[in-house]
Amino acid sequence: MAGPAFAQEAETDALDAQYTDADGDLVADAPEDESALRNPDTLIFAYTPVEDPAIYEDIWTPFIEHLEDVTGKDVQFFAVQSNSAQVEAMRSGRLHIAGFSTGPTPFAVNLAGAVPFAIMGAEDGQFGYKLQVYTQADSDIQEVADLAGKRVAHTSPTSNSGNQAPRALFPDLGVVPDEDYEVSYSGSHDQSMLGVVAGDYDAAPVASEVVDRMAERGLYDPEEVRIVWESDPFPTTSYAYAHDLAPELKDSIEEAFFSFDFEGTALGEEFAGVSKFIPITYKDQWKVIRQIQKANGVEYTPQGLAAE
Repeated sequence: MAGPAFAQEAETDALDAQYTDADGDLVADAPEDESALRNPDTLIFAYTPVEDPAIYEDIWTPFIEHLEDVTGKDVQFFAVQSNSAQVEAMRSGRLHIAGFSTGPTPFAVNLAGAVPFAIMGAEDGQFGYKLQVYTQADSDIQEVADLAGKRVAHTSPTSNSGNQAPRALFPDLGVVPDEDYEVSYSGSHDQSMLGVVAGDYDAAPVASEVVDRMAERGLYDPEEVRIVWESDPFPTTSYAYAHDLAPELKDSIEEAFFSFDFEGTALGEEFAGVSKFIPITYKDQWKVIRQIQKANGVEYTPQGLAAE
């Protein structure tokens, strides 16, 4: 029992000093002082900055209206330009609810007191996306080991599929990022993919859910590229609220997520293959992500986030 207990203690220690985790669920506890609980009249919601925020403000409108109806609050969409800006917004109290990308989710939990509670899933409860390595259709790259000496785009340092997972998984596949090839950070999954299509990069590891949506919007021709390799599924964007919101507000936020009907909405059309939000916990569903980040020596500090 000493081993697991020590591991849990070490993970709990990742929380910023301003937070506590008395129940060992690896997320920040709500403040014990009721006067420190927040119940704002206007809720600020932000979606992960993987792609153009302006597009997603319209896509999220049906859900935001539903969230307003259930919570009785005004809700504003907050367009963020980077993962670090999104985490900092929740840390500073300016952001109440957010969808955090897979890799940055642990930073949001440990630095900003985010409490993940939901994820998009299918009717049968399945969820996830894959890390896929793309190259040009006529490229001589046939396997991951062939990336050696090539121009390879990663997305950003904190991205799971765009950087952390490749660094953890590629060595066993015959190539070590930054040793066998020079990593170029594109800034986002869509920029990595468009760079491959344009020939700016020879290959790129990207998130399957992002490139699938890009193809559906006609942003690139799937015939011009091909998949070299793909991973087992990872969890997708986590949906979280700030730890210090009033309990009744948290309850109504969860109710809004879990009662939202995707069918016939812009959100349902954008995220093909999912039909509802399903409950998750950071401790369980993000275990594999924490393992990948641990293998890469990631530390959940402001300095680590700033590197993004």
